[in-house]
Formats: sequence, structure tokens, C-alpha cells
Amino acid sequence: MKTLELTFDAEFGPARISIRNPKEPIDPAQVKAVMNQLVAANVLKSSNGDLIGPKSARVIDRETQDIELP
Repeated sequence: MKTLELTFDAEFGPARISIRNPKEPIDPAQVKAVMNQLVAANVLKSSNGDLIGPKSARVIDRETQDIELP
């Protein structure tokens, strides 16, 4: 399962948002534009206060493999 993790600078420290199964291919310019729109619209609140700006984004890919026990 893949997750797109967006990290924002917020008033009192970083704030993260995770999006499961992001649409691929992921366009970095589009990700930054959407992050800027979220900040400008001020629609998301975090425990660290209002979002100030985009900080980083990353894709986390987790693979699960069952182990057959003897």
C-alpha cells in the first residue's frame, strides 16, 4: 500500500497529512500547487496551529508478505 505524506510548516511545528493510495504518477509540481492551495484556503487545522506553507512530500510504500510457518 502506498501513502502520500504531506508535511507543512505550521505555527508551532510541523503538521502532516497522509493520503492513502495516491493517483500515480505523482507530479511534484502539482503536489506543491495543491499544498499551497490548502494553505491559502485555510481549510485544514492541526494540533500545531494554522498551516504556514509546504515543507516536504514523500511516498511511503509498504509491502506485506505473509510467512508460512512450518
